[in-house]
Amino acid sequence: MGQKINPLGFRLGTNQSHHSLWFAQPKNYSESLQEDQKIRDCIKNYVQKNRKMPSGVEGIARIKIQKRIDLIQVQIYMGFPKLLIEGKPRRIEELEMNVQKKLNCVNKKLNISITRIANPYGHPNILAEFIAGQLKNRVSFRKAMKKAIELSEQAGTKGIQVQIAGRIDGKEIARVEWIREGRVPLQTIQAKIDYCSYTVRTIYGVLGIKIWIFRNEE
Repeated sequence: MGQKINPLGFRLGTNQSHHSLWFAQPKNYSESLQEDQKIRDCIKNYVQKNRKMPSGVEGIARIKIQKRIDLIQVQIYMGFPKLLIEGKPRRIEELEMNVQKKLNCVNKKLNISITRIANPYGHPNILAEFIAGQLKNRVSFRKAMKKAIELSEQAGTKGIQVQIAGRIDGKEIARVEWIREGRVPLQTIQAKIDYCSYTVRTIYGVLGIKIWIFRNEE
Protein backbone atom coordinates (compact mmCIF):
# COMPACT_ATOMS: atom_id res chain seq x y z
CA MET A 1 0.00 0.00 0.00
CA GLY A 2 1.06 3.54 -0.70
CA GLN A 3 4.17 2.71 -2.75
CA LYS A 4 5.13 5.75 -4.78
CA ILE A 5 6.79 5.65 -8.21
CA ASN A 6 8.36 8.40 -10.31
CA PRO A 7 5.70 9.41 -12.92
CA LEU A 8 8.36 9.82 -15.63
CA GLY A 9 9.97 6.40 -15.11
CA PHE A 10 6.50 4.83 -14.90
CA ARG A 11 5.69 6.09 -18.42
CA LEU A 12 8.99 5.32 -20.17
CA GLY A 13 8.34 3.75 -23.56
CA THR A 14 4.73 4.95 -23.80
CA ASN A 15 4.77 8.75 -23.87
CA GLN A 16 8.08 9.47 -22.11
CA SER A 17 11.57 9.20 -23.54
CA HIS A 18 14.97 9.18 -21.84
CA HIS A 19 16.75 12.49 -21.21
CA SER A 20 20.12 10.80 -21.79
CA LEU A 21 20.84 8.59 -24.80
CA TRP A 22 24.08 6.59 -24.79
CA PHE A 23 25.49 3.11 -24.33
CA ALA A 24 28.26 2.15 -21.90
CA GLN A 25 29.91 -1.04 -20.72
CA PRO A 26 29.00 -1.97 -17.10
CA LYS A 27 32.44 -0.92 -15.78
CA ASN A 28 32.16 2.56 -17.41
CA TYR A 29 28.48 3.11 -16.62
CA SER A 30 28.90 5.07 -13.33
CA GLU A 31 31.55 7.28 -14.95
CA SER A 32 29.19 8.20 -17.83
CA LEU A 33 26.39 8.87 -15.37
CA GLN A 34 28.57 11.27 -13.36
CA GLU A 35 29.64 12.95 -16.61
CA ASP A 36 25.96 13.63 -17.42
CA GLN A 37 25.42 15.15 -13.99
CA LYS A 38 28.50 17.38 -14.40
CA ILE A 39 27.21 18.65 -17.78
CA ARG A 40 23.77 19.49 -16.33
CA ASP A 41 25.22 21.18 -13.23
CA CYS A 42 27.72 23.20 -15.27
CA ILE A 43 24.99 24.50 -17.64
CA LYS A 44 22.66 25.43 -14.76
CA ASN A 45 25.45 27.23 -12.88
CA TYR A 46 26.47 29.15 -16.02
CA VAL A 47 22.89 30.29 -16.72
CA GLN A 48 22.44 31.28 -13.06
CA LYS A 49 25.59 33.44 -13.12
CA ASN A 50 24.79 35.15 -16.43
CA ARG A 51 21.07 35.80 -16.15
CA LYS A 52 19.85 39.39 -16.04
CA MET A 53 16.33 38.75 -14.75
CA PRO A 54 16.10 39.09 -10.94
CA SER A 55 13.01 36.81 -10.75
CA GLY A 56 15.10 33.71 -10.02
CA VAL A 57 13.77 31.77 -13.02
CA GLU A 58 16.52 30.13 -15.08
CA GLY A 59 14.02 28.95 -17.67
CA ILE A 60 15.59 25.53 -18.31
CA ALA A 61 12.83 22.95 -18.81
CA ARG A 62 15.16 20.01 -19.49
CA ILE A 63 18.60 19.14 -20.83
CA LYS A 64 18.91 16.24 -23.31
CA ILE A 65 22.27 14.54 -23.74
CA GLN A 66 23.22 12.27 -26.65
CA LYS A 67 26.63 10.62 -26.72
CA ARG A 68 28.47 9.07 -29.65
CA ILE A 69 32.03 7.75 -29.87
CA ASP A 70 33.59 11.14 -30.65
CA LEU A 71 30.73 13.58 -30.02
CA ILE A 72 28.56 14.74 -27.11
CA GLN A 73 25.39 16.51 -28.23
CA VAL A 74 23.60 18.61 -25.60
CA GLN A 75 20.20 20.11 -26.29
CA ILE A 76 18.89 22.72 -23.83
CA TYR A 77 15.13 23.25 -23.84
CA MET A 78 14.60 26.80 -22.56
CA GLY A 79 11.52 28.88 -21.92
CA PHE A 80 13.46 32.15 -22.04
CA PRO A 81 16.45 31.65 -24.39
CA LYS A 82 17.21 35.42 -24.18
CA LEU A 83 18.76 34.68 -20.77
CA LEU A 84 21.55 32.80 -22.53
CA ILE A 85 21.71 34.29 -26.03
CA GLU A 86 21.29 38.05 -25.46
CA GLY A 87 24.17 40.30 -24.49
CA LYS A 88 27.08 38.28 -25.78
CA PRO A 89 27.09 36.75 -29.26
CA ARG A 90 29.64 34.14 -28.21
CA ARG A 91 27.84 32.98 -25.10
CA ILE A 92 27.18 29.42 -26.34
CA GLU A 93 30.86 29.01 -27.35
CA GLU A 94 31.86 30.21 -23.87
CA LEU A 95 29.45 27.70 -22.32
CA GLU A 96 30.89 24.87 -24.47
CA MET A 97 34.42 25.77 -23.31
CA ASN A 98 33.29 25.80 -19.65
CA VAL A 99 31.71 22.34 -19.95
CA GLN A 100 34.75 20.93 -21.77
CA LYS A 101 37.05 22.22 -19.02
CA LYS A 102 34.83 20.60 -16.40
CA LEU A 103 34.78 17.24 -18.21
CA ASN A 104 38.46 17.20 -19.31
CA CYS A 105 37.40 15.49 -22.55
CA VAL A 106 40.20 15.82 -25.09
CA ASN A 107 39.14 13.23 -27.68
CA LYS A 108 35.42 14.15 -27.71
CA LYS A 109 33.77 17.10 -29.43
CA LEU A 110 31.01 18.94 -27.60
CA ASN A 111 28.05 20.52 -29.35
CA ILE A 112 25.44 22.60 -27.46
CA SER A 113 22.21 23.80 -29.04
CA ILE A 114 19.21 25.69 -27.62
CA THR A 115 15.56 24.94 -28.37
CA ARG A 116 12.86 27.44 -27.40
CA ILE A 117 9.70 26.21 -25.67
CA ALA A 118 6.38 27.74 -26.69
CA ASN A 119 4.67 27.79 -23.24
CA PRO A 120 7.40 28.02 -20.57
CA TYR A 121 5.00 27.96 -17.60
CA GLY A 122 3.53 24.67 -18.82
CA HIS A 123 6.74 22.94 -17.66
CA PRO A 124 7.14 21.85 -14.02
CA ASN A 125 10.87 22.76 -13.75
CA ILE A 126 10.25 26.39 -14.71
CA LEU A 127 7.22 26.60 -12.39
CA ALA A 128 9.25 25.11 -9.51
CA GLU A 129 11.97 27.73 -10.08
CA PHE A 130 9.29 30.43 -10.02
CA ILE A 131 7.87 29.14 -6.68
CA ALA A 132 11.42 28.84 -5.25
CA GLY A 133 12.11 32.48 -6.18
CA GLN A 134 8.86 33.58 -4.50
CA LEU A 135 9.63 31.63 -1.31
CA LYS A 136 13.13 33.14 -1.12
CA ASN A 137 11.54 36.60 -1.34
CA ARG A 138 9.36 35.76 1.73
CA VAL A 139 6.10 35.58 -0.27
CA SER A 140 3.41 33.46 1.42
CA PHE A 141 3.58 29.84 0.18
CA ARG A 142 -0.17 29.75 -0.60
CA LYS A 143 0.12 32.90 -2.71
CA ALA A 144 3.12 31.42 -4.59
CA MET A 145 1.27 28.13 -5.22
CA LYS A 146 -1.87 29.88 -6.46
CA LYS A 147 0.13 32.16 -8.76
CA ALA A 148 1.98 29.11 -10.20
CA ILE A 149 -1.38 27.39 -10.87
CA GLU A 150 -2.67 30.53 -12.62
CA LEU A 151 0.43 30.65 -14.83
CA SER A 152 0.10 26.95 -15.74
CA GLU A 153 -3.59 27.38 -16.62
CA GLN A 154 -2.67 30.22 -18.96
CA ALA A 155 -0.19 27.84 -20.64
CA GLY A 156 -3.11 25.48 -21.44
CA THR A 157 -2.55 22.54 -19.07
CA LYS A 158 -5.45 20.26 -18.09
CA GLY A 159 -4.48 19.80 -14.46
CA ILE A 160 -1.72 20.56 -11.94
CA GLN A 161 -0.74 19.47 -8.44
CA VAL A 162 1.81 21.42 -6.39
CA GLN A 163 3.30 20.16 -3.12
CA ILE A 164 5.69 21.94 -0.73
CA ALA A 165 7.31 20.13 2.21
CA GLY A 166 9.57 21.34 5.02
CA ARG A 167 9.56 24.16 7.59
CA ILE A 168 7.02 26.23 5.68
CA ASP A 169 6.82 29.89 6.80
CA GLY A 170 9.58 29.12 9.35
CA LYS A 171 7.33 27.03 11.62
CA GLU A 172 8.99 24.78 14.22
CA ILE A 173 7.49 21.55 12.87
CA ALA A 174 7.95 20.53 9.24
CA ARG A 175 4.79 19.76 7.32
CA VAL A 176 3.50 19.02 3.82
CA GLU A 177 1.07 21.35 2.04
CA TRP A 178 -0.41 20.63 -1.38
CA ILE A 179 -2.97 22.03 -3.78
CA ARG A 180 -4.56 20.55 -6.91
CA GLU A 181 -6.44 22.14 -9.79
CA GLY A 182 -8.07 20.15 -12.60
CA ARG A 183 -7.39 16.45 -13.28
CA VAL A 184 -4.09 14.70 -12.46
CA PRO A 185 -4.60 10.96 -13.24
CA LEU A 186 -1.33 9.48 -11.92
CA GLN A 187 -2.51 5.85 -12.22
CA THR A 188 -3.20 6.12 -15.97
CA ILE A 189 -0.12 5.25 -18.02
CA GLN A 190 -1.60 6.77 -21.21
CA ALA A 191 -1.96 10.16 -19.46
CA LYS A 192 0.93 12.45 -20.38
CA ILE A 193 2.22 13.72 -17.04
CA ASP A 194 5.20 16.01 -16.51
CA TYR A 195 6.85 15.87 -13.09
CA CYS A 196 9.73 17.47 -11.24
CA SER A 197 11.09 17.61 -7.73
CA TYR A 198 13.09 20.70 -6.76
CA THR A 199 14.88 21.75 -3.57
CA VAL A 200 15.08 25.36 -2.44
CA ARG A 201 17.31 26.71 0.34
CA THR A 202 15.60 29.31 2.51
CA ILE A 203 16.81 30.95 5.75
CA TYR A 204 14.67 28.45 7.69
CA GLY A 205 16.13 25.38 5.99
CA VAL A 206 15.59 23.33 2.86
CA LEU A 207 12.11 23.06 1.35
CA GLY A 208 11.10 20.44 -1.22
CA ILE A 209 8.81 21.37 -4.12
CA LYS A 210 7.07 18.71 -6.23
CA ILE A 211 4.95 19.52 -9.28
CA TRP A 212 2.79 17.21 -11.42
CA ILE A 213 1.32 18.63 -14.63
CA PHE A 214 -1.29 16.77 -16.71
CA ARG A 215 -1.01 17.70 -20.38
CA ASN A 216 -3.37 15.40 -22.29
CA GLU A 217 -4.40 11.77 -22.72
CA GLU A 218 -2.97 9.87 -25.70
